[in-house]
Amino acid sequence: MNLNLYSALSDGYKNNSQKIRVLTENWVNENIYCPKCGDNVSEYKNNKPVADFFCLKCSEDYELKSKKGNSLGKIVADGAYDTMIERITSDSSPNFFFLNYEKDTHKIINFVATPGYMFVPEMIIKRKKGIPNRPNYFMCNIDISSIPNSGKISYIENGEIQSKDKVLEEWNKTNFLRQSSDIQSKSWIIDIIMCIEKINENSFTLNDMYKFEKYLKIRHPKNNNIQAKIRQQLQLLRDRDYLEFVSRGKYRLK
Repeated sequence: MNLNLYSALSDGYKNNSQKIRVLTENWVNENIYCPKCGDNVSEYKNNKPVADFFCLKCSEDYELKSKKGNSLGKIVADGAYDTMIERITSDSSPNFFFLNYEKDTHKIINFVATPGYMFVPEMIIKRKKGIPNRPNYFMCNIDISSIPNSGKISYIENGEIQSKDKVLEEWNKTNFLRQSSDIQSKSWIIDIIMCIEKINENSFTLNDMYKFEKYLKIRHPKNNNIQAKIRQQLQLLRDRDYLEFVSRGKYRLK
């Protein structure tokens, strides 16, 4: 995998944003495989309004977002707010590729894939002002810091290429979330996964999870029995083979 963005394809463009778009899209087209099935991804001709790349084998679509700098950071700019909310609350929630590159050398530093089913409305930030001449048309940002690490599958991490087998395994580990069409239910599962990741241990206890009770109450103010909900979600994750039950009140990630 070549980590250098440069291509002569961009030489005919004067606008820097156009150059970067050509460079990043060409790089993905030449280097990136589908994280679901491992087949090559292809670029849509002239792009689709809702996707940049597709996998012919498994029919997954991917939207590319790129930014310069040493890291992806916490926020990535996206398009229209209402459109994004509509998409992530429907069956057509987009998969994303997130890419960041070094400003001067144009070397790829990080490349991450996130499944569309990992998004919930709270992750989408509405900008405070509408666009010029259209004050009621609001754009949005994606808060990628609120996406669990298990939903940010790295092809390249800090300049290091990850194995293809690892990428495919990590992508498909959370595929069970695709079956959750109810946003509230999905939001609960994602929040529990985030809490597990914050423990930062392969094994953890129910009491470890209860420490997030206040946080989860803020996230889900209508729920009046947070501890019972935690137990329910852990059971669900066990049934989905995300973790295993070790003994009473003890769990281990798979």
